[in-house]
Amino acid sequence: MRETSTSTSSSSSTSSPITSRAESKEDRHFVTALARGLEVLACFRSSDRALGNQEIAQRCRLPKSTVSRLTATLIRLGYLTHYEGTHKYALGTACLGLGSAMLSRLDIRKVARPLMQELADFSGGTVSLGARDRLSMIYVEHCRSSAAISLTLDIGSRIPVSTSAIGRAWLAVAPDAEREALLEQIRELDDVAWPRIRRGIEQGLQDHGTLGVACSFGDWQKDVNGIGRGFDPGNGMARMALNVGGPSYSLSPEFLLNEVRPRLLEVVRQLESTFPK
Repeated sequence: MRETSTSTSSSSSTSSPITSRAESKEDRHFVTALARGLEVLACFRSSDRALGNQEIAQRCRLPKSTVSRLTATLIRLGYLTHYEGTHKYALGTACLGLGSAMLSRLDIRKVARPLMQELADFSGGTVSLGARDRLSMIYVEHCRSSAAISLTLDIGSRIPVSTSAIGRAWLAVAPDAEREALLEQIRELDDVAWPRIRRGIEQGLQDHGTLGVACSFGDWQKDVNGIGRGFDPGNGMARMALNVGGPSYSLSPEFLLNEVRPRLLEVVRQLESTFPK
């Protein structure tokens, strides 16, 4: 019925600029130094305890000398903290303030959480609400059933846009220009894997239109299945996606599509009707 090609999450583990450097040179309002500093902060992942300048330089695709100046500045401002006795850095408390301010503005989380928990309990899996950040979907709310012990994802976790159900669902509701720009970044990141990745994305877009959900059955991780629905929450918030996922041995494609899908669509319908467009 649909392709189930296996793909890794490498497309999300490498930092990518918000806009291409060629585009930024054409925009006189674009502040390159600010963008590079933000790239340094964005390259940290929830699984990272600390990163050195070399690792940051590789992720951001910046010269190490540039990264050294940026990390020194970010330390002084409190956005990075230095691990004493090492040459590595972790995110500082100033970042926590930014993240807390952002999450507190997402009123949809308060409405979504009880609905998500009910759906997680029914499905026996995990239910996640996510928004796009570069080539990743980042979870802003996350619920799990008591049976969902195999996936250790939580709020702040990132998964790739290209191979996950939640990412493909977001792509399905993204404006055409934004989606095409993002797909070009994904292609540039891995030319060899791109044909397989593209087929999975195209199938996800088709499924979102015909089934109401995008699917990822073993595409993100070979033993994980998921379905997702993209939507516009309104109220000035960015487009989001909601997904249900879990181990393939407990969440079969048939169960997700036949039993879980109608409930997922209903949850999204309630969220869409809560906030003005």
